[in-house]
This record gives sequence, C-alpha cells and structure tokens, in this order.
Amino acid sequence: MHVIEYFYSAHSAFAYLGHARLCDICLAEGATLVHRPIPLSPVVEAQGSLPFAARTQAHVDYFFGREIERWAEERDRPVVPYRPTHHDADYALASGLIMALGDRGDAVDAMADAVLTAHWRDDADLSDRVTLAKIATAQGQDAEALLALATGPEVAERYAANAAEAIARGVLGSPTYFVNGDPFYGQDRLAMVARALRQPFAPTRWTNPSVG
Repeated sequence: MHVIEYFYSAHSAFAYLGHARLCDICLAEGATLVHRPIPLSPVVEAQGSLPFAARTQAHVDYFFGREIERWAEERDRPVVPYRPTHHDADYALASGLIMALGDRGDAVDAMADAVLTAHWRDDADLSDRVTLAKIATAQGQDAEALLALATGPEVAERYAANAAEAIARGVLGSPTYFVNGDPFYGQDRLAMVARALRQPFAPTRWTNPSVG
C-alpha cells in the first residue's frame, strides 16, 4: 500500500485548491493519505522563508493573489476574491478538529476539506469555536465531543510533533507531500505525486555547495 504524508496548514490556500485532486489520486492509485497538519509560520520561517509582512507587494499579489485565482479556476474550487478576513487568526483549534478524527481515513479527508473550504470559499473564521462546531455538525460529527478532543493534550502533542518533524524534514510550505520519503512541495506538483505512486523517480544524485 502506497502512503502519501500530507503536511499542510488548516488555512492554506494551496492545500484547499489541491485537496480534492489529492483525494482523487489516492483513490485512483490505492494510496493512503496520512494527514500532518502543521502551524505554518514557524515551519517555513525555520527554512528561511520571510514572514508574510516582510514580502514585497509584487510577491504577495502574484503568489497569494493571481496564482490562487488561476488555480481556483483550473481546479474548479471557488474562492473569495481577497485574502480571507480572519486569515491571521489562530487556526490551532481548526487543526485540532481535523486531528481529533485521527490521521487517515474518509472522515479525516472530509473534515480537512470542510475546514479548508469554509475558510477559502465562505470566509470563515477558523479560530471561532461556534463556526467550527457548525462545520463538525455538518460533517455528521458530535461537535462538542470532537472539540473536546481537539483541545486535549494528545492532539496538542501530535500537532507539536508534526511541526518538529516538518522542520526536520525540510518542509518548505503548505502543502508538501512525501511519497516514499521523496518531497513534493505545492499542489502544482500533484501530477508528479501521481507519477511517483505509479513509478517512483530515481533517487537523487544531486549535490549543492553549502550555503550561508
């Protein structure tokens, strides 16, 4: 059985845009999707990425504007035409809501999709407990029981462990997929993920000089 390790943040535009296609690939290729939600900023900043506020306007407008619009059209995934109102709010509870269902399976796939969709299609506040309870209920879950698990120590430990693992493995952003240890960064690499499941790429032989 093939496994895709799926590192992403619960508020990630590109995780949202690629999520349905990713699930389709898993179904077609008989792969298991293992969810690894992460707090994005500490992970990407550990790899040297600039905080959002430190990037240029041209960078933000292209990568977090025009690219989102085009991929939304390509993937047929509706998005609000602006950066979500509560995008800078703490999304740890939303991450916990996904993780409370485990790290794999149809229910986890569906909850991740529901959370991402609520943020990017409906402009939902992922820090709002009432909003998250409504999402959970719509998924046929016991919202209060799930939120209790989401705020418990076991989920918090797993969330921190996901972040530490992402940093250790050089995750550059959300989403990043690992297939047999080989990383693929960005939902625009999903065709390569599908290829890797069918026919793994040759091991890397590349070397670079040290930086810094």
